Amino acid sequence: MSLRPDLAAIAAMIPENARVLDIGCGDGVLLEHLSSTKHVDGRGLELSQHKVNASVARGLPVIQGDADTDLGEYPSQVFDVVILSLTIQATRNPKAVMEQMLRIGRRSIISLPNFGHWRIRLGLLATGHMPRTKTLDNEWYDTPNIHLCTIADFVDLAESCGAVIETAYALTPAGDTKPMSPRSWGPNLMAEGAIFVLRVDNHGAGI
Repeated sequence: MSLRPDLAAIAAMIPENARVLDIGCGDGVLLEHLSSTKHVDGRGLELSQHKVNASVARGLPVIQGDADTDLGEYPSQVFDVVILSLTIQATRNPKAVMEQMLRIGRRSIISLPNFGHWRIRLGLLATGHMPRTKTLDNEWYDTPNIHLCTIADFVDLAESCGAVIETAYALTPAGDTKPMSPRSWGPNLMAEGAIFVLRVDNHGAGI
């Protein structure tokens, strides 16, 4: 099974037999992969009923729901890993969603497109129009992305939520992942996207 590059990188981070919630799981391709290769106890939450039906057709336990309103129904620390892939920018309240993820999962894995990438900066400067890329491939008026951010913005959000960034990876134009220092300027300029592994900071240590 061929996975999107960021999903393949996320899958490699998931331990065997973990209890996993995939928020915005789409048609269930990542959950199906994790079930067959990592034997996870996986659950999915997906806004689109059409995609929920596709996931259920794969034999996956996926329900229709909204990350902005329904995560509060889950008990605290019930999952080993909670995943949100290329979706946080489409939520109405990204901070509240992150806080709920940190509450219900021992680890949270979040991937996002980087609006600070140099091509986006250059395209906006050169044309005066909102740029389009592989990861942000919509016109401004029909995009599902309502809270575009840079890697630096996301790091600030994580800090404000009391999260520790355990690991962070830059997504390259070639689809590879490279470890990165979240506070360094290079990834914020050069990476097309990023993946973060977060946990709650129980001791106030910060990022």
